[in-house]
Amino acid sequence: MPKKGKTPKRSEADVPPKRSKPDSPSPFCFDSPASLFQSLISPLGVQEFFRDHWERRPLLLQRSDPALAARYPSLFRLSDLKELCSRGIAYGRDVNVCRAAGGKKQVLNKEGRASYSQLRKDLEKKKATIQFHQPQRFNDELWRIQEQLECYFGSLVGSNVYITPEASQGLPPHYDDVEVFILQLEGEKHWRLYKPTVPLAREYSLEAEEQIGSPTHEFTLKPGDLLYFPRGTIHQADTPAGVEYSTHITISTYQNMSWGDFLLDAFPGFLFDAMRTEIPMRAGLPRKLLMDVNSSDSTVKQLAGFVRRLADKIEEGQELRSADMKRDFISSRLPPFLEDGSEVMPAGKMPKLEDTVRLRFKDHILLSVEPSRERTDESTELVVFVLHSLRNSRETHMMGEQQDELMDSEAACQAQGLRFPLTHLKALRQLLNSESVPVSELLLEQEADRRSLALALWAEGLVLVS
Repeated sequence: MPKKGKTPKRSEADVPPKRSKPDSPSPFCFDSPASLFQSLISPLGVQEFFRDHWERRPLLLQRSDPALAARYPSLFRLSDLKELCSRGIAYGRDVNVCRAAGGKKQVLNKEGRASYSQLRKDLEKKKATIQFHQPQRFNDELWRIQEQLECYFGSLVGSNVYITPEASQGLPPHYDDVEVFILQLEGEKHWRLYKPTVPLAREYSLEAEEQIGSPTHEFTLKPGDLLYFPRGTIHQADTPAGVEYSTHITISTYQNMSWGDFLLDAFPGFLFDAMRTEIPMRAGLPRKLLMDVNSSDSTVKQLAGFVRRLADKIEEGQELRSADMKRDFISSRLPPFLEDGSEVMPAGKMPKLEDTVRLRFKDHILLSVEPSRERTDESTELVVFVLHSLRNSRETHMMGEQQDELMDSEAACQAQGLRFPLTHLKALRQLLNSESVPVSELLLEQEADRRSLALALWAEGLVLVS
């Protein structure tokens, strides 16, 4: 799921139209994010998955289900590349051509737009793997699956497709910094998994084959099968002899979503707030401390005391506020999937004080308490932002700098969402925690504030009158 570097921009004319729905029923249940995930790992139960496998050990589901084997290829087929190439996909940005050679990844990309005939030639003649980036940008069902998974995990969910020809291997042994779910779509793929050298790794890395030992798992995936393994799991895969080619999709999540990442995000603000009341933390450092080669016992003791006091504050209820992680997630994730393909607009009648309202798209809304972003000479003021992903771009989802460039422009203001005084926090939490709330009972002192809050959320497309 790593973000990629800058690549050629795509015009609106280059974006493929939405794919029509497949004829056969979907094996995925879209009633809720939880039901979608359960249908993904079926027949294993969710509780058993998180108890026995999540961040612990691989899961292999060889399901031998003809319905799944027939339906899974609709997520992505080799033949889909023909239409995508006609719409203007580019090397590097959308597709990589690569193969494993001498323990390294050899990239065989051309320049500019990719042609289907050239990709087929590289696949058949050069025994190269075609890696297609983020196919959810073009396939409605993948969009729907990954949008629901982002709601379920509360984390970004990316995907890549790998098409590998007979008796060849696209990537050398390596491990990833994401939790990986692999769906076999076409053909067969032979896999070998190895014990992690870096459990729950935070970075992608190649591993020399002579140093990884014997596989802990070895098997062949067929259409309809699923494989999960935790980040840090060393793996390699090849298409067996006698199989024309293999197509699989990796769906990945939980990049930079550890406790350590949360503390890196939340702790600076928490420490800043603590310094307001903890006078000893505002006392000056000992003279020449920064010049000392070794820390003295008294310095170590004082620092440890500060950390213990901060831990006490957390237990006493002082909140750790994550701001950057929330904003990165909400601004980068997929927009809601709507059956009719319409954009999210204000819906229903305008709310009045006597009405009851309910939030729409709850799973796409986050509250973030942050310092006011206005420049002022006055003391820093905390405000609450209602952040949402309703107007995010599907076309740039997980596409690195293309996405960042979009966020640098007018879209950055849209992604900021709505800003309210901190006094509105209780009412906003009330809406998020309730099925519906009478406007007159919103937890605000002034009647005018209740009306204006409901109206602002309605205008943003976030509430409906029940």
